[in-house]
Order: sequence, then C-alpha cells, then structure tokens
Amino acid sequence: MSLKPLSDLPHAVARGVHTVFSDIDDTLTTDGQLTPLAYAALDALRRAGLRVILITGRPAGWCDHIARMWPVDAVIGENGAFYYWHDHAAHKLKHRHLLSEAERAANTHKLAAVRDTILREVPGCAVASDQFCRLYDLAIDFCEDVPALPQSAIDHIVALMEGAGMTAKISSIHVNGWFGQYDKLSMAHLLMRERYGLELAQERERCMFAGDSPNDAPMFAYLPHAVGVANVMDFAQRMKALPAYVTPSRGGAGFAELAQTLISARR
Repeated sequence: MSLKPLSDLPHAVARGVHTVFSDIDDTLTTDGQLTPLAYAALDALRRAGLRVILITGRPAGWCDHIARMWPVDAVIGENGAFYYWHDHAAHKLKHRHLLSEAERAANTHKLAAVRDTILREVPGCAVASDQFCRLYDLAIDFCEDVPALPQSAIDHIVALMEGAGMTAKISSIHVNGWFGQYDKLSMAHLLMRERYGLELAQERERCMFAGDSPNDAPMFAYLPHAVGVANVMDFAQRMKALPAYVTPSRGGAGFAELAQTLISARR
C-alpha cells in the first residue's frame, strides 16, 4: 500500500474534522520527549474548536496526570482498558473502567506469572519502568530503557503472551499484554457514545487519528483519513493496516504538521 503525503488530504475533509485522536509515544513525542511544538499543537487544536482525545498504551498513573494537566478532552489508556477525563464544571477527574477492581485483582497473579516466564526466556528485555502504575496490562520494554532487542526477541515476547491467553500488541517501545479482547478502537467507540452521544461508525469521515506503530493498526484500518507521522514507515512491513496519509516529519514535528493542516482548513 502506498501512503499519500499529508498535503494530499482534501481541504474539505480537513475542514470537516471535529475530533482528533492521537497516540502519544513517538507520535506526540520525539526521542522520548514531549516537545514544546507538539504540546502547543494540542493546545492550538482545542483553541480552534476541535475535540482532542489521546489513545495510548501508557498506564493509568500517567493518564491521571495527562487528563488533569494537558490540553486534551480525554485520554484512553493501557490500550483501551479505560478512559479518563477532567470534568471542569465539577472540578474533578473522572474515569470509566472496563473491569471491576475485583476482576483486575484476579488478573494480577496471572500477569505476574507471564512476566516471570518472559524475563526468564527473553534475555535483555525488562519490565517497563512505568509498570508500577498500571492497572490492567503487562508492559515489557524492548528498547525504551534497555538496549534495542532484535525482532526475533520481540516476536518471542508476543508468542509467550498469546500462549498464556493474553492479547499482545507491539508499540514503538513496549510489548503490552492483557487479558481481554478490547483495544484502542473498541474504547474509542465507547467513549464517543458515552461522553458525546456520537456513534463513531457514523462519524468516521469527521474523525482523525494520528499514530506511528503496530498497535495503532486498528485505528488506521477503521478511520479512512488516519495519518501516520513519518516514522510509521519504520514499521510498514509489520503493520496489519497502514494509515491513509503520512506527514513529512517524524514524531512531534509530524503531529504539529497535521494540527496546522486541520487548523488552517478551518480558517
């Protein structure tokens, strides 16, 4: 599949977008850092009247902070396990979880067993540094805080998770595994319905998604005008679905290019 440059996005499509979904790692961030350019792009989108919803594999603890502090309308975390938003009228953070506390507790022991197996069988990997604030999943680091592992090792981590009955997804830095069939897309449907009274199936033409890695494939496949930042090409041969468009620049700079395209179309 040949990705079109962002400049080919029709003006009428860009002007009609009302919601921007975006991944965080290596889509908003660049070399692990949230740049002023990317953060300003989030703020500019909201000031222009667009709804901004982040969708990430990052943990509940991060999402609490992001929903409170960043210029976003909501954040979906741990690959679709929950969403958080800040109710400005009530001055309160609110959240919606798929599983109860009892169900999450029951999964804790199973996650620990899979973790121990992976650490024993895949030399060089590590439990992700943000695991301590996760509620639903197991994140195994293959290049964030450890030397980058070969693709064969990443594939072995996925196989061990799937062999234990988990859903496994590869991001640009981690393999995330959880018990359940949800993903980023399923929670995007639920959030839009519950928070905004909108059916994503009817709003696909007016919703944009920005991402960069294999775990973004469900969103790329579902939204016809999805955009990958330039580094999505690093994973092109491993993606089950690619976005329709690609930005000129990588990471946060690419996201800023997308934001400018959408904002300019609304003027």
